[in-house]
Amino acid sequence: MIRTVLAEEITRNIKEMCIEANYYLPKDMKESLDLAAGKEESPLGKKILAQLQENLAIAGEEMIPICQDTGMAVVFAEIGQDVHVEGGFLEDAVNEGVRQGYTEGYLRKSVVGDPLLRENTKDNTPAVIHYQMASGDKVRLTLAPKGFGSENMSRVFMLKPADGIEGVKDAVLTAVKDAGPNACPPMVVGVGIGGTFEKCALLSKMALARPANVRSEIAHIRELELELLDKINQLGIGPGGLGGRTTAFAVNINTYPTHIAGLPVAVNICCHVNRHVVREI
Repeated sequence: MIRTVLAEEITRNIKEMCIEANYYLPKDMKESLDLAAGKEESPLGKKILAQLQENLAIAGEEMIPICQDTGMAVVFAEIGQDVHVEGGFLEDAVNEGVRQGYTEGYLRKSVVGDPLLRENTKDNTPAVIHYQMASGDKVRLTLAPKGFGSENMSRVFMLKPADGIEGVKDAVLTAVKDAGPNACPPMVVGVGIGGTFEKCALLSKMALARPANVRSEIAHIRELELELLDKINQLGIGPGGLGGRTTAFAVNINTYPTHIAGLPVAVNICCHVNRHVVREI
């Protein structure tokens, strides 16, 4: 049975998600921040984490953005094959939601229409939208506004199969070390392994939307996540890049089958806010 979803309902939800994501830290990130503040050994690192907690509290109480960079809107749209969108084009509905959310929520507009001419679109559209078909009659929307302080630290490594797991570890650690303080640590490190050049990048972006306290269901990947997190937190970068053991809250890894001749690895880093909101319509 085909279920109808109105385009205006998608617009309303995206609008609300834009505001929610930018005003309130996700539950998993707040828990990670609170846990780190209690465990951090560096006095300066501890002070910075306390300042981040205070900033979070002020943002929620005053209804103002957690960070001045309210990001470029990234939307993952899982569309049930039994869904019919009525009353408008799905992509237009998403972008209208972003426009309303960033305008009415007084969020910084950071998108330029042409990457070379650099003229601001003045409403933070268009969003970057990734579509995926799913079974059922629901629309599942994940909104993950991405600031570019951390986005600019992203890397793709086209490794050789012979590089193996040690090559993957080295690639991730290299990306984090090169990012240093520029990614506004503590960070969440999204990693995509496998697929092709563009697929591994998408996997790493999707990994950031996974809760920081949820590990991979694949045993050897789960072990790799924990090992890399430990190694990253031994780098000494610390909160704000000023030293300490809390460089990252989590390493989230997604994998996909790949070609016999390749081992693509992408690293997408996000700062401590790591905004993500999920809704199902």
